[in-house]
Amino acid sequence: MTDSPAITRRQFLQSTAAAIVLTVPATTPMTASEAHSWFQHGVASGDPTTHSVILWTRVTPSVDAVPGSGRGESVTVIWEVAREASISTVIAGGTVVTGPEYDHTVHIDASGLEPATRYFYRFTAPTGEHSPVGATTTLMRDDAPLASLNLAVASCANWESGHFAAYGDIARRAAAHRLDLVVFLGDYIYEYARGEFTGKQGAVRQVEPAGETITLDQYRVRYGLYRTDPHLQAAHAALPWVVMWDDHESANDSWREGAQNHGPGEGGWHARQQAALQAYLEWMPVRTTAASLLYRSFRFGELAQLSMVDLRSFRDAPPSHAQWLVDGGSANMLGSEQFSWLKTQVENSPARWNIIGSSVMFSPMQITGHPQFRLPAPLPTNLDQWDGYSHERDHLLSVLAGTGKPTLFLAGDIHSEWGSTVSADGRQVGAELVCSSISSPNVDDFAQLPENNHLSLGTEAFLRDNCPHVRHVDLDAHGYAIASLSPASVRFTWVRVEDVTRADSPVGDRVGLEWVYEHGFL
Repeated sequence: MTDSPAITRRQFLQSTAAAIVLTVPATTPMTASEAHSWFQHGVASGDPTTHSVILWTRVTPSVDAVPGSGRGESVTVIWEVAREASISTVIAGGTVVTGPEYDHTVHIDASGLEPATRYFYRFTAPTGEHSPVGATTTLMRDDAPLASLNLAVASCANWESGHFAAYGDIARRAAAHRLDLVVFLGDYIYEYARGEFTGKQGAVRQVEPAGETITLDQYRVRYGLYRTDPHLQAAHAALPWVVMWDDHESANDSWREGAQNHGPGEGGWHARQQAALQAYLEWMPVRTTAASLLYRSFRFGELAQLSMVDLRSFRDAPPSHAQWLVDGGSANMLGSEQFSWLKTQVENSPARWNIIGSSVMFSPMQITGHPQFRLPAPLPTNLDQWDGYSHERDHLLSVLAGTGKPTLFLAGDIHSEWGSTVSADGRQVGAELVCSSISSPNVDDFAQLPENNHLSLGTEAFLRDNCPHVRHVDLDAHGYAIASLSPASVRFTWVRVEDVTRADSPVGDRVGLEWVYEHGFL
């Protein structure tokens, strides 16, 4: 392994510390000695359009055909779509063949559907065994009026650090028609070896494989383990997801040519990156192109357009602080082609809002000093975020300001809650919601202190003083967030898990803020 010269997200947390629906406990993966089931990893849907949606499952044709094994014959699977959960009247369907070359995963682009319509779907194995029934929804027409949009925003789920009760809450709200879509912003899995990255209670449950994920088979095993969690299965089955990867789907602090958590003894970086990408595309309900580009956009009628950007595949290496002081953050994060694509998306969209799914925080997180001593210029603390690429951020801000419409940034990555105003040249152009982690360690975990301890609270106050654009920050909470969008405003709700060491932990709303275009936070 190699060390990055810049302060990483993990170092930030550590240094700060030093200064449908299921409500059942999570289970371990089924072993060959247990009863065989074809559908051990649930169902999922994603990347909806007005007339289609991606449907996903994985089949286990034999007890030894476990994820990453390469075992098991190719099989034909039936898929069906209906308007009712009983699947009594099939309006779309067909067959698909899958095998070990796809890790026995199944992707169906179910087309010919009606806009803004709720559908149910299932799969059937050659034995006649049915999968669980999933629910999904197509998008409305681009020119259709839309009064509101409710997005669950989530990231950073670490298996060993805790259970996934937050996903169970997402499933419950979706079943009650309180959520429209999940926007997942990366770190769906973690690559670390067993016991290497846990919370203050140690490993709540053991990860598989035991070692770090480097090869395709190892990534497949890790995804397979995660998808046995019943809360995660419930959330995938309850509503469509739009996902983007961040670094831990490959290796910590990854960039175009390497990663902090990738060393010479772990083989070539590009081979590892391609293995990680292949496993990601196999296990996620993603509509991919021939070039396997992950950045893509979605329209929600006249209300909003969501652009999901890939901030790992094309970025330059994050600068060190010494480099940043010299060039002021001239490195590129998006790459020229993706930046041009994003510029076209935000400038040409007729929707009221631009939404940008950014896996890392967009707003500055910087140190300016304290009331008795101010630095000559703000100093960024985490150069793996947009702070390390500030020239490109300024360019994007100029583009967004020129659209004359509000922009909502959605982000994750940093295992903490943030609500900020985004400005360009002193004018508010949007707001940013950063969700906390589903279960990954926070500041209190690294400090081995209770939640809302004096260290965390003091650091939060220091950050608010140094970052006046930040309205809300919490460094200790786990959970997810909800962005409720209307033509005039967006409401942020942070949903917290009481105890990630409990699979049945209570989950509930804790903080809510409303941001109004041209007025700011109320």
